[in-house]
Amino acid sequence: MRILGVTIPDNKSVNVALTYIYGVGPVVSGNILKNSGIKPTKKAKELTAEETNKIISYIEKHVPVEGNLRQQVRRNIQILKENGSYRGSRHARRLPVHGQRTKTNSRTVRGNVRKTAGSGKRKVDLK
Repeated sequence: MRILGVTIPDNKSVNVALTYIYGVGPVVSGNILKNSGIKPTKKAKELTAEETNKIISYIEKHVPVEGNLRQQVRRNIQILKENGSYRGSRHARRLPVHGQRTKTNSRTVRGNVRKTAGSGKRKVDLK
């Protein structure tokens, strides 16, 4: 089944399946189901067309998801860069933004580059 262009897994409960949509986590998924009047334990493949339409209409009205949310996040990061803020400069240099250490543990942002112990030393010629 597809909701807002995202394929939802059939065998999972609706509460978990909705989290496959970018911008919908466990709490937001629970709120969507509560306001739509659908049991969270129901499997995604058991949803009727009417229930699916309720979910889609609620998400479109109340929750920013997928493309719109990605654009909003990108815009916010661009504003930080233009302001010249510290966080913006960290984004621009592709370094960790939230105060993590960088000597060892920023592999996902910097890439998995591991320097060996003797990589920077010159070799001494012993004759």
